[in-house]
Amino acid sequence: MFTGIVEDIGKVINITNSRIEIETVLTDVKTGDSVAVNGVCLTVTEIKNKILSFDYSPTTSDITNISLLKKNSVVNLERALTLQSRLGGHIVSGHIDTSTEIIDIKKDGNFYFISFAVNEEIKKYVVKKGFVAIDGISLTVAELSDTKFSVTMIPETFNKTIFHTHKIGNIVNIEIDVFAKYVEKLFNKKDEKKEITMDLLKANGFL
Repeated sequence: MFTGIVEDIGKVINITNSRIEIETVLTDVKTGDSVAVNGVCLTVTEIKNKILSFDYSPTTSDITNISLLKKNSVVNLERALTLQSRLGGHIVSGHIDTSTEIIDIKKDGNFYFISFAVNEEIKKYVVKKGFVAIDGISLTVAELSDTKFSVTMIPETFNKTIFHTHKIGNIVNIEIDVFAKYVEKLFNKKDEKKEITMDLLKANGFL
């Protein structure tokens, strides 16, 4: 499990169709540990000096932006949550649900307003003011429509993650808030489907 608080920007040293090597300043990492790479939970298979190696599956390649990375690409890194860690973001599993395109980046004063295309998977779960993990970053949905959703990013997050390198058209990884999926499962049973409304959520103690 992760929190969506990026700890380091790593650099891709080498990548093939099933293995990636990343240089990082992160310490206290050992073989077998889980590390979120752009939000994707990967297992450390080898460590040489400051270079971590990971293997990744065809499924990971298909649904995330890992396959789009090249040598010298930068990635967001976060070590797995410990029982002593502060939960500064939200519960993030590292299991990517979908990927989508950045469609707009605007600066408003010191803040950044970034919009992303909505696909069916995103439309189903994302709600205004709800959590979403984008390239492993815990963010809050500021605006939502049928075609896009937007987040507001503070300078600290923008500058200390790979978002300061992102451009319109780049593909990002999306992990939906896991609690949205639990709510859906609770209320959309095969034998008793209900429309999820604000009143229904309040009546059942979710709000």
